Amino acid sequence: MSEPLHPIAPHHLPSFITAPGDTDVLMVVVGIVLIGAVLAVGNFYLHLHTLPERVAHRSQKLQFEIVAVLGLLALFTHMHIFWVIGLFLAMIDLPDFGTPLRRIAGSVEKMAGVPPGDGAAEKVDESAVHAVAAEGPETKVGASNSEVPGHA
Repeated sequence: MSEPLHPIAPHHLPSFITAPGDTDVLMVVVGIVLIGAVLAVGNFYLHLHTLPERVAHRSQKLQFEIVAVLGLLALFTHMHIFWVIGLFLAMIDLPDFGTPLRRIAGSVEKMAGVPPGDGAAEKVDESAVHAVAAEGPETKVGASNSEVPGHA
């Protein structure tokens, strides 16, 4: 048998008010919506945070790495200036200085008669280095002009 309502209480209660001991459906729905909203905002934040890296991905490797480091600094230090600098750097097309310099180096090697690519990596004979080090300096410190070879 159900207990009669108090005479002052309204006879029609809203649907979100539950009886004692029943599951509060509104609270469960709000909890699920809250968890979904937090995950959606977090996903949006991380997506927005990686915007400079995604823009710089099509650029040169060095520029991409600098933008990625600036993004990490902005993420861990909460200083938004790093993110702004990274975004500006990602939007700028840096000129390629490496390719013309490599072409110039290749042309100079060709003019010198050195096979391309071998000029920068000359191999030094270790025995020659040790022999030069063992000989010591040709002139002595404090020697007079008559002791130095080539002087009279």
